[in-house]
Amino acid sequence: MKLVECVPNFSEGRDKSKIQQIIREIETTPGVKLLDVDPGESTNRTVVTFIGGPADAAEAAFKAIKKASEVIDMRFHKGAHSRIGATDVCPFVPVSGVTMAECVELARALGRRVADELGIPVYFYEEAATREDRRNLASIRSGEYEGLPEKLKDPAWAPDCGAPLFNPRTGATVIGAREFLIAYNIDLNTRDRKLANEIALNIRESGRAKRDADGDIVRVASGAPVKLPGRFPHVKAVGWYLEDYGIAQISINFTNYKITPIHLVFDEVRSQAAALGLRVTGSELVGLIPKEALLAAGRYYLEKQGRSAGVPEEELVRIAALSLGLSDVAPFDPKKKIIEYQFDAGPARLAGMTLREFANELSLDSPAPGGGSVAALCGALSAALSAMVANLTVGKRGYEKSFSELREAAAKAQDLKEECLRAVDLDTAAFNKVMDASRLPKGSPDQQAEREAALEAATREATLVPFRVLELSVDLLRLARTAAEKGNRNSVSDAGVAALAAKTAAEGAYYNIRINLPGLRDEAFRVRIRASADAFRADAGVIAGEVQNFVENGL
Repeated sequence: MKLVECVPNFSEGRDKSKIQQIIREIETTPGVKLLDVDPGESTNRTVVTFIGGPADAAEAAFKAIKKASEVIDMRFHKGAHSRIGATDVCPFVPVSGVTMAECVELARALGRRVADELGIPVYFYEEAATREDRRNLASIRSGEYEGLPEKLKDPAWAPDCGAPLFNPRTGATVIGAREFLIAYNIDLNTRDRKLANEIALNIRESGRAKRDADGDIVRVASGAPVKLPGRFPHVKAVGWYLEDYGIAQISINFTNYKITPIHLVFDEVRSQAAALGLRVTGSELVGLIPKEALLAAGRYYLEKQGRSAGVPEEELVRIAALSLGLSDVAPFDPKKKIIEYQFDAGPARLAGMTLREFANELSLDSPAPGGGSVAALCGALSAALSAMVANLTVGKRGYEKSFSELREAAAKAQDLKEECLRAVDLDTAAFNKVMDASRLPKGSPDQQAEREAALEAATREATLVPFRVLELSVDLLRLARTAAEKGNRNSVSDAGVAALAAKTAAEGAYYNIRINLPGLRDEAFRVRIRASADAFRADAGVIAGEVQNFVENGL
């Protein structure tokens, strides 16, 4: 699932009517979900957070920026927060299935559109910056809205998009791409804020001021203090006392959790707290967190225990929550705290059924779900069996040489299992699209052309879903071979069944490809897919035979 977060800041925090008009533009955009609206009276500023697919998020952002340019007049704006325009800043944040490079292109495309269609000068910042001196938002905003007319006259501050002309009503807009910001607090068994802050100074990137033997701050000739850097990059931290909980906390912002993950900071804080005679009692998330941050924590703690991290996603999240003590001050609910879980990517109707419900659905007099969904399910079952054999082996005496390989196999099997489970529903959905296209009217030449185009697109999708399952089945068979050859000898029969299920997935997917190909008009596509499918099927047959021989000799 491709998912991005967008966090536009609008220069209006007092007029609820204007704020609601802007918000409505986001809420009525298909494919996005509004997560938070945070207006500030004194700042006269509203921070909005929403998520969605890249194209949908960009469309919602443009509509909101356009509405803000209509309802906000910067000539009359006053507020405590620095700002440069009606839509002051609009960053895109990669959440899942999207790279930072894609978010950069998303930001730049939006900037071009805002400048061209709305006549608003646009600057790019952080990862989307086109110049190093514009990475920092504060640099772009220096002088604020009031200083913008003179700033635009300086060639060095020509906007990245749009003419260097002052728009008095809207000002300028800063658009960018950045990593997800995680707000996270670590709980201590003390009320002493100073002790909490002592640890915060040690772990944060900016560190602390250097002091001499007398305890005085060491300064350079200009008078600026000499800084001793802290332990972790991309970490901001401060110690405080929280009266609501009656404890001191270390309040942390992670500006790039991919470089400095939360679990490493948590363990370091535990060590430093122990050195001060303190104990970490747990931690809490403020707001949302990307799923991968918790999955990484789950893998980390399982590996520390000498266990395989190739377990289901739900188990990784559970282990992370337990290890980090995320329910220390309030119950931790993954469904409310993980950002991906806030977005409905479409119903997993079949994959969410019980075994009996799925078998019953399959047996009815409707053509879908059918063989394609069953083939995908066989692939998921194969992956699950290979993961099981690998997990039963890791940590078992006598198999030490295979631990590393089997850990990797178990993790990969979990990924393949999830993709195959998604394909169970995708195959049925693709078939239903073919049926819908076939029912389109064909009374006129235009209608007939539209129907043929829809049928071609739907049939292509209905071909590519099983093609992907066939491709995955080769990887599944390789995993089954690893499980059979390197795994626990008592589970060799399970590895054999994993191979049989993968072979069934391959053959079933191949049949579904073949039955769809004649319905396609694109001959080059048909030839290419058929040749690739034949090659994958042949590879699957060879590997399946190897596993079968190995298993039968081992029984």
